[in-house]
Amino acid sequence: MTSTRIGLRAGLLVCTLTLAAAPARAADDGEVKDFLLDNGMEVVVIPDHRAPIVTHMVWYKIGSADEPPGKSGIAHFFEHLMFKATTTHAAGEFDAAVAEIGGSNNAFTSYDYTAFHETVPPSALEQMMGFEADRMRNLILTDDVIKTERDVILEERRSRIDSNPQAVLDEEVDATLWQNQPYRIPVIGWMQEMEQLNRPDAKAFYDNYYRPNNAVLVVAGDVDPGAVKAMAERTYGKVARGPDLRPRIRPVEPEQNTKRTVTLTDARVSVPSFSTQWVVPSYHTAKPGEAEALDLLAEILGGGNRSRLYQQLVVKQGIASDAAAYFQGTMLDATNFTVYGAPRGDAKLVDVEAAVDAEIARIVKDGVSDDELERAKTRYVRSMIFARDKQDDMANMYGSTLATGGNVKDVQEWPDRIRKVTAGEVKAVAARYLVLDRSTTGYLLPQQQAGN
Repeated sequence: MTSTRIGLRAGLLVCTLTLAAAPARAADDGEVKDFLLDNGMEVVVIPDHRAPIVTHMVWYKIGSADEPPGKSGIAHFFEHLMFKATTTHAAGEFDAAVAEIGGSNNAFTSYDYTAFHETVPPSALEQMMGFEADRMRNLILTDDVIKTERDVILEERRSRIDSNPQAVLDEEVDATLWQNQPYRIPVIGWMQEMEQLNRPDAKAFYDNYYRPNNAVLVVAGDVDPGAVKAMAERTYGKVARGPDLRPRIRPVEPEQNTKRTVTLTDARVSVPSFSTQWVVPSYHTAKPGEAEALDLLAEILGGGNRSRLYQQLVVKQGIASDAAAYFQGTMLDATNFTVYGAPRGDAKLVDVEAAVDAEIARIVKDGVSDDELERAKTRYVRSMIFARDKQDDMANMYGSTLATGGNVKDVQEWPDRIRKVTAGEVKAVAARYLVLDRSTTGYLLPQQQAGN
């Protein structure tokens, strides 16, 4: 199981193009279908008949940002608990069934959702649905189960966060960037709160959120939508609808008007680096066109080896070993825009940071050319073509969008919205949001650079 973030762009690089894929063997012609079961569970079917496999995902609209105060880590903790015994199946039986047919399964928790997934032959799809529907309501949560798995997540935090200087810094930067929103709290949780998680906490979380009317089923692969609907009704359809959940209204981020820095020095760090972040709108909170412009701004500024940062700092000036920018678009609330850099050879970190700032200032002042913008759009489309064979990306894109307030139409119309972005709109979002006086910068330095 993993704790991770899934960005809108990563998913869209695959799923939108499946709509224009080669004709399917079945009568569905590759058209994405979306429907509701009687108990409120939404189902999305993405036919793709190029390989005899299917990806089956259940997305719960509950993540770490929805946790009760003082219970950080409970969403990720419960992801682990979902792999325990139920009243129908012994612990490990689900995993063994997947392994026996050569499939794979896992899960992940993010700020806004928790997802469980299996990749199996189509003949095993209904069996996977049966297992997932069963553990949606029939988990056996004893004190021994809670204690054992709590020890697991505590060790996971020690190994993945506490022993990793970059991960420690990332947590501190998030806690500084976000002044009010729960995104400031790490997905895995704070150690002192994780240690106190107990059976009543887990049971309350389970009863509140693990219900069909709080879940989205995404099936991508060699399937017929009608057959998937019938299977879903026979399995998930038997799970009783839960109480209606309250709207996911969270604390709103206040206006930010200061520049903040976080510095971590550590003997384990050999190459210094920095990242600067800004609070920006997500696809769910942005005004029309803003999120698409931010996506293209990230691509032009630092989206790969054709980007401005890579060409200027790595290729031409030779002062950086790495330089990039990214926009985390698929979030329920506001999100972050990030630039990153690390020096090469004898170059100084301060010079890399100044060069990154200069490239941002150029866009704010002069904008981007129409030709540069069109090339960025073309790279998006090309990436979609190369990535379209990845079923899990299809399912991830649709699932993450629906779990953060979007719908199937948002996914299908995304390429057209990207194509409509103008150079003026890219310049406008850069000027509006990438203001250094309202940024948070994290520095990761070798021990000997402390105090420099």
